[in-house]
Amino acid sequence: MKRSIINKIIQESDEFIKSYGFRLPPFAYFQPSELVTRKLEFQAIFDARLGWDITDYGEGRFNEKGLFLFTVRNGSMSDLRNGKGMCYAEKIMISRQDQVSPSHRHIIKTEDIINRGGATLAIEMFESNANGEIDLKAPVPVFCDGVAKIFNAGDILRLAPGESVTLAPGNWHKFWGENGDVLIGEVSTVNDDLTDNVFAEPIGRFSEIEEDVDAIHLLVSDYEKWGLL
Repeated sequence: MKRSIINKIIQESDEFIKSYGFRLPPFAYFQPSELVTRKLEFQAIFDARLGWDITDYGEGRFNEKGLFLFTVRNGSMSDLRNGKGMCYAEKIMISRQDQVSPSHRHIIKTEDIINRGGATLAIEMFESNANGEIDLKAPVPVFCDGVAKIFNAGDILRLAPGESVTLAPGNWHKFWGENGDVLIGEVSTVNDDLTDNVFAEPIGRFSEIEEDVDAIHLLVSDYEKWGLL
């Protein structure tokens, strides 16, 4: 993706988020130079990989296959293993109309996916077989706003604003905005995008960036390149 496109997506997404009354934390608006000069002060932000995250899954078709994310808070895997401390994470995301986030599952993370506003969030769901692959026949048990439900393999769950689903490790899911853009909340156990995502397709989680202009804000995938990790 070109940096100029990423900058534009950041600006548009920030306005979309604000339009639903959600506000990002102060560190969202730090300039790259400020992050570098205050590196020691902000080290916990970098270590937890908090911040802007925009992906086209390495295919260069963001409007058709992509996702905007901002990680607001995130604990550590060591806390999760010890069963105490910060064992949770929170993201705010935007799924544009008909923009697909491809089918994937998590190894460790359990997550609540919440429609925070906008259009309908459509989620295609499958269960895993014994090898962790998509099971085309097995029913899919989930909780929707605290109510246990069972869906058939490949069913599409549609969430209106305010509705949510709890997805456990092994629940394969693909989602998109239906009839418009959707503001999505995610509340989960600790998030590790480097190791905990398993995709059905051979795609990448992060995008290659063409630096055609300066970055207005860094992405979490920029932190290592800028010497912040």
